[in-house]
Amino acid sequence: MTAFLLGAAAMFAVTYSTQAILPELGRSFDVSPAEAGLTISVVVLALAGGAWVWGPFSDRYGRKRSIVLASTLLVPPAVGAALAPTFGLLLAFRTLQGLCMPGLLTAGVPYVAEAFAPRIGGRAMGYYVAALVAGGLIGRVGVALLADVAGWRWAIGVLAILPLSAAVVMQRSLIDLPVATTRGETFSGIRRQVRNPGLLKATVTGTAFFFTFVGCFSYVVYRLERPPFDLGPAAGSLVFVLWILGAAGPLLGRLADRIGWERLGLLALALAALGLALSLPASLPSLVLGLALVTLANFGGVTAAQLGVSGAAAVDRGAASAVYFSLYYGIGSLGGYLPGLAWERYGWDGVAITGFAALAVAGAVLLLAGALRGSSRA
Repeated sequence: MTAFLLGAAAMFAVTYSTQAILPELGRSFDVSPAEAGLTISVVVLALAGGAWVWGPFSDRYGRKRSIVLASTLLVPPAVGAALAPTFGLLLAFRTLQGLCMPGLLTAGVPYVAEAFAPRIGGRAMGYYVAALVAGGLIGRVGVALLADVAGWRWAIGVLAILPLSAAVVMQRSLIDLPVATTRGETFSGIRRQVRNPGLLKATVTGTAFFFTFVGCFSYVVYRLERPPFDLGPAAGSLVFVLWILGAAGPLLGRLADRIGWERLGLLALALAALGLALSLPASLPSLVLGLALVTLANFGGVTAAQLGVSGAAAVDRGAASAVYFSLYYGIGSLGGYLPGLAWERYGWDGVAITGFAALAVAGAVLLLAGALRGSSRA
């Protein structure tokens, strides 16, 4: 399992490598905060589109082949992003990175369900989420600290070593499991999963957390640079250390085994809303506590949603994962842009309001689905 978790961490480190240095990118290319946020949005939007290809690919050719190939293909655009002479080319290379990543993500969730969950249950998904947390810490805190010393180009360029190393290790150590799929043309599984209500419910839940989380952590670096905080890029980036709370992933997975993924999702939504409320005052302790709750809620909610995805499909899991991640990242990509527009006009209050709205939609879907299920049983 260690090799697979290394690959997941490497992919996530590259995904959010520009998030903690958005102000630096803005100054380097003379672009606005919302425009700098596009370096996140284009990645997740491309990931959403690429999921439709990589999901069926993993169903047809195997999870291991998909994971290793995607990790290998991620290396060249990672180098290109570091060397990009213009903002447009930076966005182009970030888009190419996003197109490679679904090979790891859309195959990752079903691979966890097929290779590890039979032995250790929900903890397996928790370990997977914890690996993503580790990658996120490297991509945010590590990049910000290195950028402060050597510049942002070196900081994001050295990350290319991670997916390259992961590809070599995974090729040697991952087990190539048989894939459970139905017969038919390549995209028939996707058409079936698009009509799967359990999958769509899990997707709405995960998307709300992702949108809120990306919005908060993309624009909190701007808030921390301003009064009354007045923190520099390196000091401000330390807020991303809160990602270490994702280490609770295995415990959250075990909790989901006990109370069900939907209840865990609802608890996480309430916790995230409380965190957003606590982040509103212009107080560093309150802001940090609020973001800590948002972080813990995000990883609890995403763990719950991905368990919901695994439980919603017994076959064509690659297709189910493709539907989930395409919508998750397609809608969630707006979390790197819309809160930026809200920030430019209303400050942090605007960022928080966009988060409250996303959480409210997911809460309504989960509560309505539970009520409908209860009435049908009655």
